[in-house]
Amino acid sequence: MVRCAPELSPQGEDLRVDFDRHLDVLRSEGERLVTAASRPGFDAAVPTCPGWTVRDLVRHVGGIHRWAGTIVREARPRPFDPFPELESAWPADEELLEWFREGHRNLVQALSDAPASLECFTLFKAESARAFWARRQAHETGMHRSDAESASGAITPFGVDQAVDGIDELLFGFLGRAGSRLKTDRSQTLWLHADDDSADQDWTINVSADEPRVSREAAPKANCRVAASASDLFLFLWNRIGAERLQVEGDAGVLELWRQSVQVRWR
Repeated sequence: MVRCAPELSPQGEDLRVDFDRHLDVLRSEGERLVTAASRPGFDAAVPTCPGWTVRDLVRHVGGIHRWAGTIVREARPRPFDPFPELESAWPADEELLEWFREGHRNLVQALSDAPASLECFTLFKAESARAFWARRQAHETGMHRSDAESASGAITPFGVDQAVDGIDELLFGFLGRAGSRLKTDRSQTLWLHADDDSADQDWTINVSADEPRVSREAAPKANCRVAASASDLFLFLWNRIGAERLQVEGDAGVLELWRQSVQVRWR
């Protein structure tokens, strides 16, 4: 068992393969988000993001793309808040999707043009800043694509590899900065099992009064044992679906603790 810590990608050719794969996902998920957002109308509610409309969603993701693209393009060492300036001049509804496309294209281009040696701000430690941002924006855009789809119908499942990698990023990266509230006086263990035929992946989270600890190990004696497709686990961990699509055994209270405690911020 290892303490929850940033996930470090391998060096060399494997890192390049990861970068290319994440860049491909970022491209396709951005295109799918536009398609999904164009269906219900901008005033439609987004069930997976209570209080948001599709308009709010497109504005948010478009702003995040511009924020990340600027950090990469200008090799900024610190984050900044792009939204005060954006909020003063949002595009009209009829221009909103093209505005989104422009920011998405520019982000993909900034990442494509960035040198492998890029040094800039990242949300948590990574072997490569360029690979970090390709991965982060691939999963950011994919999860918000699912939000856009939820406004008009069913969410298209994530591919197994994409979902497993997204869970890894959340548990071994974000949980180190977002999981400080995931604590309990009574130590508990949560075992997550992706039951796809092509996945067969496990994660175990130890929750106690200290920082959570995570490993890629099975824990059949865990207090709470959860099995589901990698896509449904990914959606659940990001609080996009409830536990009704999961096979849960044992004390489900730790799942509720997760939902109440783990909040990921964009900077």
